[in-house]
Amino acid sequence: MAEPGASPLPAIPPPAPPRTPDSRAPLARAEHFVWLTARVLEQRLFAYHFRGGDPGPVETALEAYRNEDGGYGHALEPDLRGPASQPLHTACALRVLDAVGRCGGQRAERICRYLTSVSTPDGALPVTRASRDGHPAAPSVPDAADPPGELLVTGPVVGLLHRNEVWHAWLFRATDFCWQAAESLASPHPYEVEAAVAFLDSAPDRPRAEAAADRLGRLVREQRLAVLDPGDLGPNPAPPGHAPDEHRFPHDYAREPRSLARAWFTDDEMARSLDFLAAGQEDDGGWPSRRRRRAPVPALEVRARVTLEALCTLRAYGRPLG
Repeated sequence: MAEPGASPLPAIPPPAPPRTPDSRAPLARAEHFVWLTARVLEQRLFAYHFRGGDPGPVETALEAYRNEDGGYGHALEPDLRGPASQPLHTACALRVLDAVGRCGGQRAERICRYLTSVSTPDGALPVTRASRDGHPAAPSVPDAADPPGELLVTGPVVGLLHRNEVWHAWLFRATDFCWQAAESLASPHPYEVEAAVAFLDSAPDRPRAEAAADRLGRLVREQRLAVLDPGDLGPNPAPPGHAPDEHRFPHDYAREPRSLARAWFTDDEMARSLDFLAAGQEDDGGWPSRRRRRAPVPALEVRARVTLEALCTLRAYGRPLG
C-alpha cells in the first residue's frame, strides 16, 4: 500500500487479448495494406486491376515521375533514388503503361527517343546512366563510369514494345542485342533469365523464341535456378551477394500461364510454387520483398509493387482472391 500523500501506484494494464488471424479474404487484406502504405501510383494500379478503376488516374499518377527528356526518374523504381531520368525507371514506367493498355502513340515515341539517347552503341540499355549525381541506391544497382548495356533492362523493355506493336528505329538494334544475349546465356543469373523470358514472350519470331526458351528452361533446371520444392530450400542456395531468402520459384519465371517459361515446370511444380506464393501474404496484408533492405521507405515501396505482382500472378492462374 502507498504511504499517505504519496502518488498512487500506476495501474497495471490488463493483458492484451490473444491475436487472432485476419479472416478477411486475401484481396481485402492486400487492399488494406495498399491503402495504408503504398504510393498513389500503386493505389491507382490496385484500383485498376481489382476494383474496375479507369486507366486515366494511373497515367496521371505516373506522369509525376516523367522528366522533360522523355525518361522517368524520381525513384519510380524504389531501389534507385533521385530525380534524374534512368533506364531502370523508364523500364518501370513501360510496365505500368503496358498494364493499363496505354503503351503506344506519342508517349511511346517520346520514350523511345529517350531510350535511343541513353543506349550503348549495340542498342542495349544500361541499368543506370554513367552518373547518379550522388543519389543513393540499393547495393544491387550498379554504379559504373561507362556502364555496359544489360539484358536485365533491355529484354523487358524490348519485349513490352513488341507486345504493344510499337515500332521505332532503335528497336532493330535493341532486338538484335536481345536475341544475341538470350541465346548465349550459359551460366545466367536468375534475373537475367527473367529478363530473357520477358523478351522471348513477345519477340516477333515465334519459332526462334520457342527454341531459345526451351534451351533456357533446360539451363534453369540443370543449374537449379528455380526452387521446385519450397519446403526444401537446401538444394537451391541464393545467388552470391543476395539475401539468404532471395530464391526464385517457378511463378517468378512464368508469371502467367501463357509465358513460354510455363513449359519448364510440371503441373505439380507450378501448383506448389503458387501454393507457396499464396501462403506468403503477411499479417499486414502485403507480400514480402525477398531482396536485401537498404532503408525503410524504399523497402515499403517495393513491397507494394511485390504485392500487386503476387495478386496478378495468382489471379492469372485462377487462384481465388476473394
